[in-house]
Amino acid sequence: MARKPVKYSVVDAFTELPFKGNPAAVCLLEEEREDDWLQSVASEFNLSETCYLTRIDLESARGSPNAALHPRFRLRWFTPVTEVELCGHATLAAAHTLFTSGLLKCNTIEFLTQSGILTAKKVPDLKKSEPLKYENGEANERFFIELDFPATTIVEDDSVEVSSLHKALSGASALDIKKTTGHDFLVELSSVKMIADFKPQFDEIQKCPGRGLIITAAAPEGSEFDFVSRFFCPKFGINEDPVCGSAHCALAPYWCKKLGKCDLVAYQASPRGGVLHLHVEEKHQRILIRGKAVTVMEGSLLV
Repeated sequence: MARKPVKYSVVDAFTELPFKGNPAAVCLLEEEREDDWLQSVASEFNLSETCYLTRIDLESARGSPNAALHPRFRLRWFTPVTEVELCGHATLAAAHTLFTSGLLKCNTIEFLTQSGILTAKKVPDLKKSEPLKYENGEANERFFIELDFPATTIVEDDSVEVSSLHKALSGASALDIKKTTGHDFLVELSSVKMIADFKPQFDEIQKCPGRGLIITAAAPEGSEFDFVSRFFCPKFGINEDPVCGSAHCALAPYWCKKLGKCDLVAYQASPRGGVLHLHVEEKHQRILIRGKAVTVMEGSLLV
């Protein structure tokens, strides 16, 4: 029997402008699909992430003491070459798709993932003076989406591993080098200009131990941002991730400690760019990540 077509959206996350931020494909599954199919579709989209949503039947869980209070979906994320354990921008894109599709009448969604249960909340944008944004020809309610993610622990670097970074940093002078438990190097550079001018040597980054390379710098005085960053992950098929929510699970605690503040506004200085509003909950080791999104494409997978 032929399978039903799979509806998908392509959503630009951490932006309110089309063709900015980080694009993710969001696929709504009505039936389980094999992992090889999921990976093949992600390779076909060839975006930094493709995610898959499967609705969890609430009726079957109503008698359970662990029954969800909010609509719950299974959520998986794939780069063009592999499945990943955590992805911020595709989670934002998935929540945006559900909130704007008319499928749900609620302000909170729970996602069951490899990183545990993650929540996404719809938060009104109180800036009333801006003109209405339009999507699919209709005026949209203005809102942020707030993700509740686990903080990533930052550890001291290993001097042997750090020596391998020299070529990857293309001669840039580092103020600080850390390693994250997410297996990324986190390197602080001296200025925003160094971040913007950085010329990544992807072959050298790929040779480094771990997953990827985060570079970051404090924003200058008077900026609307607290810090800027870029993220490179060629091992996962993503030379430069346009806006990486999961990288900010390490960046937020790092800058919280350095700047002495728990509320931060970050800019990811990739060519597409993106803005993240961050709150660090030190006691519970959680990061609240707020951002906007816009749908740029809708369609169906026929295979």
